Amino acid sequence: MEETSHHLVADVMLGGVVLLGAALLAVLIFRRLGLGAVLGYLVAGIAIGPDGLALIDAPETILAYSEIGIILLLFLVGLELSPSRLWLLRRDILLFGPLQVILCGLGMFAVIHFAMPSFSWQAALVLGLPLALSSTAQVLPLLQSRGRMKTDYGEKSFSILLFQDISIVPLLTIVAALSRAPAEEGAIEGWSLVLYAVLAIAGLVLAGRYLLSPLLRLVGKISERELFIVTGLFTVCVSAAVMQAIGVSPALGAFVAGVMLAESPYRHELEADIDPFRSILLGLFFLAVGMLLDVDVILSQPFFVAGLALALITVKIAVIYALGRCFGLQDRPSIIMAMLLSQGGEFAFVLFAAAQQALLIEPEAASLFGAVVTLSMATTPFLMIFAGKLAARKVSGDVQLDDPELASQANVIIVGHGRFGQQVSQIMQAAGRSVTLIDINPQTIDLSEDFGFKVFYGDGTRVDLLKRAGGEDAQAIFFCIDDRYMTAESLMPVRETFPRTKLFVRAYGREQALLLMKDNGIDIMREVFESSIRMSADALKYFGTDREKIQDIILEFRHRDRSRMKAQFTTGDMHAGTRHSFGGDDSDDFLITDD
Repeated sequence: MEETSHHLVADVMLGGVVLLGAALLAVLIFRRLGLGAVLGYLVAGIAIGPDGLALIDAPETILAYSEIGIILLLFLVGLELSPSRLWLLRRDILLFGPLQVILCGLGMFAVIHFAMPSFSWQAALVLGLPLALSSTAQVLPLLQSRGRMKTDYGEKSFSILLFQDISIVPLLTIVAALSRAPAEEGAIEGWSLVLYAVLAIAGLVLAGRYLLSPLLRLVGKISERELFIVTGLFTVCVSAAVMQAIGVSPALGAFVAGVMLAESPYRHELEADIDPFRSILLGLFFLAVGMLLDVDVILSQPFFVAGLALALITVKIAVIYALGRCFGLQDRPSIIMAMLLSQGGEFAFVLFAAAQQALLIEPEAASLFGAVVTLSMATTPFLMIFAGKLAARKVSGDVQLDDPELASQANVIIVGHGRFGQQVSQIMQAAGRSVTLIDINPQTIDLSEDFGFKVFYGDGTRVDLLKRAGGEDAQAIFFCIDDRYMTAESLMPVRETFPRTKLFVRAYGREQALLLMKDNGIDIMREVFESSIRMSADALKYFGTDREKIQDIILEFRHRDRSRMKAQFTTGDMHAGTRHSFGGDDSDDFLITDD
């Protein structure tokens, strides 16, 4: 027994050495070539898999465990999306997403039906619809690493990917409805599956509010880092397991868990603790996909497989580009989004396996289309090189979208060069401060360049981008962007990374200012506060009010406003402190009138 245990440990260690060594070598080479890590993982998997050097003989087991990486990825994405922001994306999730899946799926159904007439229409349908799905594991890390998540096409891409994960339920229902195999006893099918999924999501939301939040507060009081890691992984595993138990994508459960914690004060702690697990497991996932690639299928009919992969990419680019234009995206962002989502996705393997079990397709067909999906994934890095060049081309004029790492070291970093940031920039430069300007809107960058201002491209709320811009040596960072959902918690990573740098933040209004007040180290300015005071003072001057009385009124107003803000912040009630307002039902009697 002990000898068997030693052999098992030795096999696991040897397998780990092979997997990690192959990944390390391949990723280093492909990164050096500028082709990205994903292609490196895929090639490494092919090299060490059964159809390569055969150094690993159980890729299915590795794939099963590494799919936890996708689950963790969706959990981390959920942490970035508060329910309010998710509500803003509802049109793209509930309209853009379904149209993309339906149109791309029917397009590939038509291609398969005419290219492979020996297949039944049922087989063509259960093969075509899964090909409409894109690779969440490939696209989301790409958007995050390049700071594109908050762009128009980044948000729409995310909305599509989120709906695709949700669409696993109806797609599995379609496979079950067409199934020729006898139904498994006790299996949940059809509309019952949809109902169970809705009930499960509702249950997870309630559990998050009434069980998870108190648990995190308790863990926070104990202040043990290991407990945060255990709590985070436990939350992900429970949420995923609930969905898995009813036959729904476990990644969807993890996403719901992330959204539940998006407004938690412990969000950043969880994110920092779980992200390393996500990175390693996603790498293993792509290694396993490469190992499972049936090279014999490609070698036996290379032109046919390549043609199907090309047809998949072409259909998806054409459909997604057209939808992007219909949903208000400009020409270039639509093309970039279409290329970004043009590959097949990891959930296609799940649906192909379900279709095979339902006796709708043969194992050879599942292998063939699995190879098509893998080949399409391998093209994504090349397409994104082209898309990156396209994104960096001029929008109008000769604007170049340069990374902030090209900027000279400056005293001040200003994030957002719109109507607010322009004024701050002018005053800082008038005071002799050197300034680095950052904006994520190419049109703003183009317009600024027309007036002689160099603005660098990127999401200035990302810590990695601020590091490249010289944030560690800057005296101040001004957040002048119109982001109504920026809070003290969302800026905590910036505060922790640059503790010696002063943060100045533009707030949309009183409610956002109260959220930012949780951090005493942030200087807040409500965007219309001072201008409204100035307009009122000018009006009083026009009415003939004495200058000294105007000053008294303004000072009293500022004092009362601060008192009211303090009351609202302390109680968490927007109705608190109304007695400090002029003209309220229970306001103080103080009043300055003309003598």
